[in-house]
Amino acid sequence: MDSPAVEVVELVKRYGGATAVDGLTLSAARGAVTAILGPNGAGKTSTIEICEGFRRPTAGTVRVLGLDPGDHALRAKVGVMLQAGGVPPASRCAEWLRLVARFYATPLDTGALLTRLGLAEHARTPYRRLSGGQQQRLSLAAAVVGRPELVFLDEPTAGLDPQARHACWELVGELRASGVSVVLTTHHMDEAERLADQVVIIDRGRVVAEGSPATLTGAERQLRFRARPGLALEELLTALPDGSAAKESPAGHYIIEGQVGPELLATVTAWCAAEGVTADDLSIERRTLEDVFLELTGRELR
Repeated sequence: MDSPAVEVVELVKRYGGATAVDGLTLSAARGAVTAILGPNGAGKTSTIEICEGFRRPTAGTVRVLGLDPGDHALRAKVGVMLQAGGVPPASRCAEWLRLVARFYATPLDTGALLTRLGLAEHARTPYRRLSGGQQQRLSLAAAVVGRPELVFLDEPTAGLDPQARHACWELVGELRASGVSVVLTTHHMDEAERLADQVVIIDRGRVVAEGSPATLTGAERQLRFRARPGLALEELLTALPDGSAAKESPAGHYIIEGQVGPELLATVTAWCAAEGVTADDLSIERRTLEDVFLELTGRELR
């Protein structure tokens, strides 16, 4: 039981001449929430689908709960939440969940799970008539109803309203507390920062950073403010304490990094006054996971 819930070593996946995953190595601890993050085309989906047993690797090794992802013994131990598809359009909400539950020895109570996820009043509604958010919640219910040891959640809160999103977060927290291993992908950096014990950021098929959210974001704080675009930051840097950094990103949004304290704050506000600008929305914050993500993977659209 000391082995990771998921272990990926030197994974390669090619589609024709295109390499989607390029020697990727990562692991997800048992009883923890691991978030796999990356821009579109980074190789997340291919990696997760290989771990789920839906695709075979070109090279490298993958073990899920100590077994090959294609091993039939995993079916009763692993829950998979897909973003879309897999549910017959005419299936009624409760009927479908009861059918899925029958494949497991000790499933959760389906009625209680539907209530928990706000689907009880839609129990007799065909899948095709559920809203996108309701379909997403039903997929989540199907992934956890079998009391899995490990659950893969692909964008679990995509399209959900704030209430449903928080309900999903609470459910993930309860899964973790009960010893379930959770591997999730998300484009919501705040979600990963809130839920994950471990974050793995991948880009162009390789791991570019990994660690706890606190480790990745660090302890340093930032001074942020808004002002007119194009201020001469080189002049500000000469007045700031040694080791400080200043950047404008995006236009009109300024970030000052370093030993954020009274001296730095006074220097910045005095410089703004000398420039004849007002530092709007001035605040002192720590780096976020989104800051780290953009620094590592860039800001260009893909």
